[in-house]
Amino acid sequence: MKFLHSMLRVADPERTVAFFQRLGLEERRRIDNEAGRFTLIFLGVPGDQGGEVELTHNWDPEEYRGGRNFGHLAYEVDDIYESCRRLMEAGVTINRPPRDGRMAFVRSPDNISVELLQKGGAMIPAEPWSSMPNTGEW
Repeated sequence: MKFLHSMLRVADPERTVAFFQRLGLEERRRIDNEAGRFTLIFLGVPGDQGGEVELTHNWDPEEYRGGRNFGHLAYEVDDIYESCRRLMEAGVTINRPPRDGRMAFVRSPDNISVELLQKGGAMIPAEPWSSMPNTGEW
């Protein structure tokens, strides 16, 4: 058995692709289906041919609710503080900052939670992260 992908329905594909590119993923392929009126966009971690994120954009307007019902995606990062700093500077919402040097949660444009986990053991707690409050649910 091999994990292939997780699918997320998205309202604004370009904005969501930009979010995942800020996380470090790359777009691998895009399929427009005229008959079904949808676009599929597959993203993955560079150099890792493992599981992908499939973004599904239905062309006819729909309101997507309950992004938290999905659960979350999780990615291992080399430096959780640097990753969160870079994302925050790009305007990404940090729902749960990496106060413990090990874990953080950020939010995609479609309110999907993305967990970031420090590679290896936890880093030493550092400011401003160790005193930063949560900014939302995670």
